[in-house]
Amino acid sequence: MNFSAEQIAGILEGQIEGNAQVEVSNIAKIEEATPKDLTFLANPRYANFIYSSQAGIVIVNHDFIAEKEISATLIRVADAYKAFSKLLEFYNKVKLMKSGIDQNTFIHADATYGQDFYLGHFSSIGKHVNIGHNVKIYPNCTIGDNVIIGDNTIIFSGVRIYSETVIGTQCVIHGGTIIGSDGFGFAPSEDGTYNKVPQIGNVIIEDHVEIGACTTIDRATLGSTIIRKGVKLDNQIQVAHNVEIGENTVIASQTGIAGSTKIGKNCLIGGQVGIVGHITIGNNVKIQAQSGIGKSLKDGEVVQGSPAFNYSDFSKSFIYFKNLPKLASDIENIKKRL
Repeated sequence: MNFSAEQIAGILEGQIEGNAQVEVSNIAKIEEATPKDLTFLANPRYANFIYSSQAGIVIVNHDFIAEKEISATLIRVADAYKAFSKLLEFYNKVKLMKSGIDQNTFIHADATYGQDFYLGHFSSIGKHVNIGHNVKIYPNCTIGDNVIIGDNTIIFSGVRIYSETVIGTQCVIHGGTIIGSDGFGFAPSEDGTYNKVPQIGNVIIEDHVEIGACTTIDRATLGSTIIRKGVKLDNQIQVAHNVEIGENTVIASQTGIAGSTKIGKNCLIGGQVGIVGHITIGNNVKIQAQSGIGKSLKDGEVVQGSPAFNYSDFSKSFIYFKNLPKLASDIENIKKRL
């Protein structure tokens, strides 16, 4: 899809300097751009590239002063970086603006969906499913029975959403994610075997949640596994049954959260963190990458290590950790002298 400098300037409320009718169809870095690309200049370190760039359009700050001739059309704005981010958001919305139902799909007769709905090839929707307006479900997705999906939610290819799951508005779920699979519940028998405990709860995902690729969120044994409003989950995260994650908490890749743990609001959790079950993590907690959390944490704590403890104490202790061989040698020398 092509956009002219005039159209882009209208979106950004910018001032055009050059050919207002020049058109671009892609976005690129300033040093790699072609005549059909749009780019931006915000960091002065990259200023030299604007004179050699082949870009069709460059977004610059109002106060940018050219020292040489520039072949590109300029669009001057108050803040080039923010303007470019706004344009990326607009471009992404246009790119994802699909509607209609592709061939080789299945929609149960009892399912309902709103306006501007898109369903990709080889996707299926179960009975009593309720889907809102402007929802996009990409190819090879499975939506189980009695699922609810709110307006403006995007579900990318290969997602599996099990029955009774509730998903809010303006959520994004990336490819390969599984929501609502059985929690890991088994009761040991006297003969050493295990009997499966039925998992009859569900998963609730509130509004404005984004879930990365290949993440798994298990249904509750009873009640609900809950992902609160504004949560951002990275790729390859495991959320076990009956976990609750508070509003606007961000969790990085490969973290595992065991069953029935409650995590508060506005927490930042690094990659490869392991969290045991049945504990409570307060609001505004920060957990450094690869930490092991074996007990509850209070509001505002910052921890690191496995088992994790106060981040400041960990940093001081690390000085001793890395010098342990030398310290051991010094102790041996002292013992010999004595």
